[in-house]
Amino acid sequence: MPEPVLPRPRGPLSEAVVGALRAPAGAPLPSVAEPDPFGEDLAVALHTCYELHYESFGGVDPDWEWEPGLLAFRRSLERAFLAALRSAVAGGDDVAGVLDELLVEPVPGTGVSHFLRDEGQWWQLREHLVHRSIYHHKEADPHAWVIPRLRGTAKAALVAVEFDEFGGGHGDRVHAKLYADLLRASGLADGYLHYFDDVPAPAIAVVNLMSMLGLHRVLRGGMVGHFAAAEITTAPSAARLTTALQRHGGTAATTHFFTEHIEADAVHEQVLRHDVIGDLLAREPHLAPDVVFGIQATELMEARFGAHVLSAWRAGRSSLLHELPDHPGPA
Repeated sequence: MPEPVLPRPRGPLSEAVVGALRAPAGAPLPSVAEPDPFGEDLAVALHTCYELHYESFGGVDPDWEWEPGLLAFRRSLERAFLAALRSAVAGGDDVAGVLDELLVEPVPGTGVSHFLRDEGQWWQLREHLVHRSIYHHKEADPHAWVIPRLRGTAKAALVAVEFDEFGGGHGDRVHAKLYADLLRASGLADGYLHYFDDVPAPAIAVVNLMSMLGLHRVLRGGMVGHFAAAEITTAPSAARLTTALQRHGGTAATTHFFTEHIEADAVHEQVLRHDVIGDLLAREPHLAPDVVFGIQATELMEARFGAHVLSAWRAGRSSLLHELPDHPGPA
């Protein structure tokens, strides 16, 4: 499989990171002065720093992963991103309340999956798959970072959910692999981060959030909240996207990824809510505000992503930075 390539910079911060990574580890990086926390430049720069902890990039010195200068640069980006997230959510410590809110969907629904189910065209469905490829190519990977930070039932239950996400021991059932199969069946490239340069900041920020929460022990409550929010909202969204694909003639080759999530994530929701969050807060009740933050920040990032996509589509234009070529329909 080809190694991922460094992204195209979208401003001075990402230019600095990409330029540094082309040199041996230790090349200097500039100071960060009040970047746009939700802008294209910070999103690409932060994602590039995080990617060194995943698959990295072809030709990049592996010593960059823990190079102190780059970690300091990344920390400056994270502080801006984290501060913006905290100021944009309501906060609080009512974990049960915010979880209950996730279970209540507006009628009629107004999200991306509702739009795709009811009126989305094939080209819009394919754009959605491209956006989400940045997330699903590493589905469940950053959540594994929280495992050594948990104890008892919380750890055991989260590992059980992760076991399902990683295919229950079968490589062909790993959810990231199922998504690659979906991309191919939809006439799209299935390479890891193949479409990164086509995807705008709102989609990248969703991935940056989970990477940040996963990498920092102090944010472990936020990561558990994020995982719970993702699992609670996935099953109904997956059902709508299955319907959307079927409406365009999709077969099992295109719907399998989503049908797999309908039942599995409905079970995962209960496990995360009662066994993971419940046990975590019984042991560390002071983490309740962090769990709430993880849930609310996830919903915020998803709302920003949805607003971007729907505003573009309703204006009759592509939601990607570069339009996809035409394709006749799903397999």
